[in-house]
Amino acid sequence: MIGMIVVVNSLSVLLFLYAAWTDFRTWKIPNAVVLALVTLYAVRAVAVMLGSEDLGAALFASSGIGGDVGAGLLMFMLGVVLWAFRLFGAGDAKLFLPIGLFVGWHGMLPFSFLLLVLGIVTLLVLRLPVPLRVAHLAFFMRIEEIRASRKIPYGVLMVFAVLLTLALPMIQQQLQLR
Repeated sequence: MIGMIVVVNSLSVLLFLYAAWTDFRTWKIPNAVVLALVTLYAVRAVAVMLGSEDLGAALFASSGIGGDVGAGLLMFMLGVVLWAFRLFGAGDAKLFLPIGLFVGWHGMLPFSFLLLVLGIVTLLVLRLPVPLRVAHLAFFMRIEEIRASRKIPYGVLMVFAVLLTLALPMIQQQLQLR
């Protein structure tokens, strides 16, 4: 079961990165990516249940599947409210569901903090001029489009915040080993 969880987590990282890339390029996050992430979480949840000695704790603990689903639904509702007030795009709102599923109840605070920090850094970086030597490169041309439109591809920030949040336990473990 652990092997299945590692495969699911690896595939989810790739899908999150793809969502960020498409949002950066087109300001859109494909529905198929969101559905694939939710499906991967469901596969991961089944693997966790099958490998669990205490099924009740795996399902209903705040650090278990129940907490993950609660976090996903809460974040999705927040995304819908932000979308209704035209503060977010629909893709960003939808992406909150799998993000909540993967970070879980206990990961919402670190995710929120990282999202805030990344948002502030992004706003500051967008105020900097692009050096002329690299202004002709496609990436920096896209940055100029984003700057001119004043539309931030929030999916990029959300994905980096979720990936950092998911990496935090591994980073903490490495620091404890030293």
